[in-house]
Amino acid sequence: MGLQQPRQPALQMPHTPFGLLGRNLTHSWSSQIHTQLGSAPYALYEIESNQLKDFITSCGWQGLNVTIPYKKDVVQLADKRSNAVQVLGAANTLTRLPDGSIFAENTDVLGFSWMLKRFCKTQLKAANATEVCAHSKVLVLGNGGASRAVCYVLNQMQAHTVVVSRSGATNYNNILPQHQDTVLIVNTTPVGMYPHDNASPLSFQTIQTLPQLKGVLDIVYNPQNTQLCQYARKLTIPAQTGLSMLVAQAWASSKLWQHKNLSEALIERIEKDLKKQISNIAFIGMPGSGKTSTGKRLARMLQRPFVDLDDVVALACGMPVATYIQRYGEDAFRQQETQALAQYSHESGLIISCGGGIVTRSENYDLLHRNSVVVMVDRPLNELSDEGRPLSQAQGIKALAKQRMNLYYGWSNHVLHTTGSSQTDAEAVMEMLNL
Repeated sequence: MGLQQPRQPALQMPHTPFGLLGRNLTHSWSSQIHTQLGSAPYALYEIESNQLKDFITSCGWQGLNVTIPYKKDVVQLADKRSNAVQVLGAANTLTRLPDGSIFAENTDVLGFSWMLKRFCKTQLKAANATEVCAHSKVLVLGNGGASRAVCYVLNQMQAHTVVVSRSGATNYNNILPQHQDTVLIVNTTPVGMYPHDNASPLSFQTIQTLPQLKGVLDIVYNPQNTQLCQYARKLTIPAQTGLSMLVAQAWASSKLWQHKNLSEALIERIEKDLKKQISNIAFIGMPGSGKTSTGKRLARMLQRPFVDLDDVVALACGMPVATYIQRYGEDAFRQQETQALAQYSHESGLIISCGGGIVTRSENYDLLHRNSVVVMVDRPLNELSDEGRPLSQAQGIKALAKQRMNLYYGWSNHVLHTTGSSQTDAEAVMEMLNL
């Protein structure tokens, strides 16, 4: 008796008018975006390559986004193609036209174009993107499909594009010195994407030695602040990640699917709403200032998960934080604390209470700001207690405040001056962040 072949999963036919088509789909924000755009219901469809043709030629859908690995394959299944698709040989959007034919478009091109134009206008204070890009050198990191879409847009802006890859003629090891005249960097690789968000395709030193660099764009949108963009901002170079591109390409898709114009103002409105949903809120401040009580109250009000980093460390170490510090010292505790922060900082939608000394290690700054809005809880020193806090007892509250207060202010995006109760403090945070 011969070996049985593994059974192919049954073809999942479209049951919604709109959706995302791919092979291995992870969590996507596309459904939330398209609901606000009016192109809903929107579902995720995972299919095998031998099922692609049957799915596309079925009649149950009106509009589809397409992702890896089918962006090239669907071009051949379409009846009509945009100029961008004909040039690039890849499509990420299919539209069922009124006559029943299928139109293929590459809205990555439209999304990046919108992102670039806004960045040049708002961050670089240029009249338009051509003013920044024309006859100037732009490094495009990566040579995949997204890179080709980005280069298509940049070439329209008359930029001199240089594609950088791991092993090409121009690679990450030979950018310098021949490309010191670079004015813009665009990352199209997945390097720095969640959950490997400590990585960057370029080192801080490389960015630092590009004297004409005006800006950095990263099409990665999770986390909201990639390591590459954080490097740029440390050098006061404007930088932006790809959430706006994600929303803009969805907006362009939705217009095609619904066969109507949609206000461009929707892009920024949806982007703003998404940021509120996916950003963590991280509390910093002096020991005993009320970070945990306010965080717990806010988490209940917003129905979000709450994480106390001291509890995470205590669980990992098998003992209370105070005991661990007394037994192994502050440095050992700080290492454990940074590991706990790294574990949760790239997640989305959390309320995080940080220990009072989180600001004493410089590496925690990038971790905190990767995906979080940072709120300092500022309580008068005479209201703080050192009970159960070995560092406050050993050094004194005033001494700790002298060491840390400027760091708290410098690291925070917002400052909460305590109101007297965790309930009113949480309400103040909601008003402050417009939640």
